[in-house]
Amino acid sequence: MEYSYPFSTDWTTDEIVGVVQFFEGVEKAYEKGIKREDMLALYRRFKEIVPSQAQEKSVFREFEEESGYVSYIVVKQAKELENGQIIRVTKK
Repeated sequence: MEYSYPFSTDWTTDEIVGVVQFFEGVEKAYEKGIKREDMLALYRRFKEIVPSQAQEKSVFREFEEESGYVSYIVVKQAKELENGQIIRVTKK
């Protein structure tokens, strides 16, 4: 896919890597599935970098506009599923 990941110029290189890894996890949930625990670990790191709910929504929206993937759905499933389950999301 040809699109860019959202990021802030205020973030360090390590923080940008953490955000990109989170969005790669979202992509994986859509494309082939990802373990719940793995996705939650990526989301925890993402929240360390993007702690505000408003900024999270903004970054999620920007990623969705670029990629068509809805991060909120992936995070919601990760929180609702039991340990060991795989998150698989289909595009509408």
